[in-house]
Amino acid sequence: MCNAVWCFRMASPYFSQNMTVVTRRTEKAASCTTGAPLLSRRRDAGGISSVAVKVEEEEASVSQQTPSLSTPDGSQDRLQLATAQPKREADSLSLSSHGRRQRQVKVEYDEGVLPAKTKHWQPPDWKKQLGHIREMRSSRDAPVDNMGAEKCYDAEAPANVRRFQVLVSLMLSSQTKDQVTAAAMQKLRAHGCTAEKLLSTDDETLGKLIYPVGFWRNKVKFLKMTAAMLVKDYGGDIPDSVEALVRLPGVGPKMAHLAMDIAWDQVSGIGVDTHVHRISNRLGWLMKPTKNPEATRKALQEWLPRDLWSEINWLLVGFGQQVCLPTNPLCSLCLNQHSCPSAHQSSPAKRLKASVLASSFQTKAESGQETVVNEEMIKEEPQPVNPTTLRRKMKNKINH
Repeated sequence: MCNAVWCFRMASPYFSQNMTVVTRRTEKAASCTTGAPLLSRRRDAGGISSVAVKVEEEEASVSQQTPSLSTPDGSQDRLQLATAQPKREADSLSLSSHGRRQRQVKVEYDEGVLPAKTKHWQPPDWKKQLGHIREMRSSRDAPVDNMGAEKCYDAEAPANVRRFQVLVSLMLSSQTKDQVTAAAMQKLRAHGCTAEKLLSTDDETLGKLIYPVGFWRNKVKFLKMTAAMLVKDYGGDIPDSVEALVRLPGVGPKMAHLAMDIAWDQVSGIGVDTHVHRISNRLGWLMKPTKNPEATRKALQEWLPRDLWSEINWLLVGFGQQVCLPTNPLCSLCLNQHSCPSAHQSSPAKRLKASVLASSFQTKAESGQETVVNEEMIKEEPQPVNPTTLRRKMKNKINH
């Protein structure tokens, strides 16, 4: 009876016309795994339309190609399948992009440490400016050239005594002009300038010998204390390292580096005093302006070639004593006036003529003597300079 009813319903025209709708609704709720048996049963029934069969075949083929997500009751959740697929794709993209970011960071780090990427800073036109300073210092007639630490020791004394005298002259030169230092060294050498001799000399006598050097009372104490340490630890000689020299009373980094260069013939650093400190900042030889000589020394040593460390001190010191004065520098006499960033900023209002500049650093052929700015025309201490008087003196010097 039931079979007869089923066959009647399947053969009914009304049922055949609505088969497509019924089949689509059924497929949306049925599992893909049950689609094939249902299709076979309906084909066996023989009453299904061709349209319904075609639709069912297409949906069955799509269901076999697409993975399914089944619930505990066996029904398919196509919404979860649609959301799971983009999520997996997003996770894979996120993972791949994360991997690319890690590789980019690694590549950037590797490129950052390559030596080729490191830039070595140097001031512009420093070689040209140094050449001009050498030209202006070619006569070597500045006070530092004739009365500096290299000229104050006894050349005939034993090596250890010569080194000690170099150190003493450097200690006396602090805050003192070279002329005064040289005069004090002459009196000390006549008295006996050895560590043992100074240690046995009373403070009053030693003060009279070195007077009028700057801070002579403090320097008497420093000399006595240094002599005692040298006699005890070095047999009257001086240490051969900067670290040991700066431990001596009254000895700073500038004196230590100069002592290593002059006494031991070893270049350990640049000796920077007030002249080197001032001129280096004026010429723009420092990446950033410095406030003290020790900072200037470190900044210069970062870029200046090591083979120039020994030369740069006496070049700039003599240049600062004659032309690049602490106040009222003679920019009109300087060959670097067109490249120096500080030119004519603090120089006298009236500038000397170009003819005076050209003749100031030339050798006069008739007399065979070099015509330069001498000690009478340019004073080391900061004093106002009268341009008219200076021009008159220079003209008289050139004419004679």
